[in-house]
Amino acid sequence: MPELPEVETVKRGLKPFILNKKIVQVEVKSDKGFQGAEADVNEARAIGLRRRGKALLIDLDNGFTLMIHLRMTGQLIWRGASLSEQTVSVETENQFAAGHPSKNFTSELPNSQTRVIFVFSDGKLFFNDQRKFGFVKVLPTTEVELDKFIAQLGKEPWEMQPGELFEKCRRHARAPIKAVLLDQKNIAGLGNIYADESLFYAGVHPATMAGALTEEQVAKILEGACKIMTAAIESGGSTMATYVRPDGTTGDYLEKFAQVFRREGKKCYKCGSVIEKTRCAGRGTHVCPTCQKMPSEGTERA
Repeated sequence: MPELPEVETVKRGLKPFILNKKIVQVEVKSDKGFQGAEADVNEARAIGLRRRGKALLIDLDNGFTLMIHLRMTGQLIWRGASLSEQTVSVETENQFAAGHPSKNFTSELPNSQTRVIFVFSDGKLFFNDQRKFGFVKVLPTTEVELDKFIAQLGKEPWEMQPGELFEKCRRHARAPIKAVLLDQKNIAGLGNIYADESLFYAGVHPATMAGALTEEQVAKILEGACKIMTAAIESGGSTMATYVRPDGTTGDYLEKFAQVFRREGKKCYKCGSVIEKTRCAGRGTHVCPTCQKMPSEGTERA
């Protein structure tokens, strides 16, 4: 699914298309993709876009908020008024496309994958989702932080002090550090890509038990997360099979900055060793066996 930098890119890209514009009507094509009352959205104006972890939040002027999560195959596609009912190219200025790349970006919409349509006076925003894991949820703005999905999120890397992450590592001492980083309750926004990259930055093997790490190592991991995710946002996100940038082109983080992720079989930029792909915390994991030595003790058992 899109990670924090990708959702941040979506937020920034979508903003000029819908901010301060009124949603004339919401058309729900799939009940599973829309949670809440359509009446709480109709005739409301989008007055703010923000992000919490991997969730996109669109605040409305009537006291309600749209929470959108793309999950694995969700898409947000904007078509300007003159383009709403026709095929267009991704180069068109009045076009927005983000999420799972497919012919939906340039084909006629709505189609069989369209779950929700937000009709504006000057265009339409389509929420498409092939596998139906994503969702749009309507809830009072004052209750956003109380929502179960949001309330359980930990702080984002930029909001967290090293000591806070170290305390979470101590609390989950017998869990591999990668599992701790992937748990959104501990730290929000880190997914498989940026967990691997942050651990490489710190020179820590992903299977190392969290309780075996020093405060300095944890501080280095957090420093890496902040630096790497900032670079990813600036580059427009990672080029993954399930994500493209808002203008329909792919982000270039992996090509420009990735040190280990998706580089198995290639040489480490630092030491020349061959990057390996293993499995840790139930996820495919990329490591440099030299820069990230596995400790003799304090690692996840295979």
